[in-house]
Amino acid sequence: MSDTVLRLTGIEKSYNKGLPNEVQVLRGIDLEVTRGEVVALVAPSGAGKSTLLHIAGLLDTPDAGTVEIGGEEMQDRSDRRRTAVRRADVGFVYQFHHLLPEFTALENIVLPQLANGVARGAAEERALALLDSVGVKDRATHRPAALSGGEQQRVAFCRAMANAPRLLLADEPTGNLDPSTSDRVFGALMTLVRETGLSCLIATHNLDLAARMDRQLRLDSGGLQAE
Repeated sequence: MSDTVLRLTGIEKSYNKGLPNEVQVLRGIDLEVTRGEVVALVAPSGAGKSTLLHIAGLLDTPDAGTVEIGGEEMQDRSDRRRTAVRRADVGFVYQFHHLLPEFTALENIVLPQLANGVARGAAEERALALLDSVGVKDRATHRPAALSGGEQQRVAFCRAMANAPRLLLADEPTGNLDPSTSDRVFGALMTLVRETGLSCLIATHNLDLAARMDRQLRLDSGGLQAE
C-alpha cells in the first residue's frame, strides 16, 4: 500500500472562466502528503489556499488535474462516492469553529459519527476520549456559547477527528485566536495528530506555527514551491 494519502497532480482552477475578468487561481499544482506527515501551506490572503483545500477535500472540482485520496482517483467518481470518501477519510477545520450552537460539545462530536453509522454509545465514548486528549473533557456538556474561543476550536478539532479520517485539512485553524491561545490550541492539535498518525495539510500565514510542521510549502501567484 502506498504511503501517499493525498496526491494532487496538475491542478488548475480559474474563476469567471472564459470571461474578460477571468482569474486563474491555481496553475498546475502538484502536491503529495504522506502518511503521518504534517505539511504547512503558507500563503498570503487571496492566494487561493482555501480553493486548494476545498479541491483537496472534494468540496470543489478543478478545471484540470487529478485528486487522489488513499490512492483512489476522485475526479470521475460519482457524487455519492465523493461524499462517502469525504465523510470517512477527510476531516476539516476552519478559522471559525462552525460548531452547531444548539448542541453540546459532546453532541457536536457524536453527530458526525452517527451520520457515519456508528452506534451512539461508541460515538459518545470516542467523543469523550477526543475531548480528554485536548484537555476539554470537563466542558463536554457545555454548548459552544459557554466555551472560550480556544475551547471551541479544540472541540472543532475533535469533531474533525470524529470519524478517524486519514487526512485533516485545516484553513487558518488558529487565525481567530490571540497569540498565546493560538500556541496552546495548536499544541493540542499537534499532540492529537502525532498520537493518531494523521496526515495534515494546514494553511496558515503564521510562520512560527508553520516552522513546527514537517514541511512548508508556499502558494503564491497560483504556483506552489517549497520553503
